[in-house]
Amino acid sequence: MSTTNTTGSKVRVATVWLSGCAGCHMSFLDQDERIVDLAKKIQVVYSPLVDTKKFPEKVDVTLIEGSVANEEQLEMLKDIRVKTRVLIALGDCAVTGNVTALRNSWENSDQEVLERAYKLSEDLQAAVPNMVPKLLVKTRPLHEIVKVDFYIPGCPPSADLINYVLTELLVGKTPIMEGRARYG
Repeated sequence: MSTTNTTGSKVRVATVWLSGCAGCHMSFLDQDERIVDLAKKIQVVYSPLVDTKKFPEKVDVTLIEGSVANEEQLEMLKDIRVKTRVLIALGDCAVTGNVTALRNSWENSDQEVLERAYKLSEDLQAAVPNMVPKLLVKTRPLHEIVKVDFYIPGCPPSADLINYVLTELLVGKTPIMEGRARYG
């Protein structure tokens, strides 16, 4: 991948936050002044950091934080994969499920989570299924659902590692992760 996409403009980058804590997005922002250098080469076309409601077509690189925990996220991930050239699992939740997958030890984790989270009145209990997206029985890392091109592990990954992967991709190189990344 070069610093320009097929149309000769800036590389179109998206970031997505599924079931996670936002720590990976905070690390993305922690690139400090290096983010200014990135901004000269990329255009952020979708992110919780910008006000775009619909995932766009023809995205060059998408970084996804968090695991897939509900049906809405499952459909969104499938749509993103179709519209993205390079998909990156960002952080341990996206790579392995990590903390968000702790609920997978319960036999019916979707029901158990709802019951524990919404122990309020019976009226509210009945309304919950219409208020929140239907939970998947198990939380899943991205690669169990779609093809992932690169993995950036860490909880959260360091800003240095995120910057390294992005800058390598922008100059057409494959990032070498050996000795650079760690889980947790």
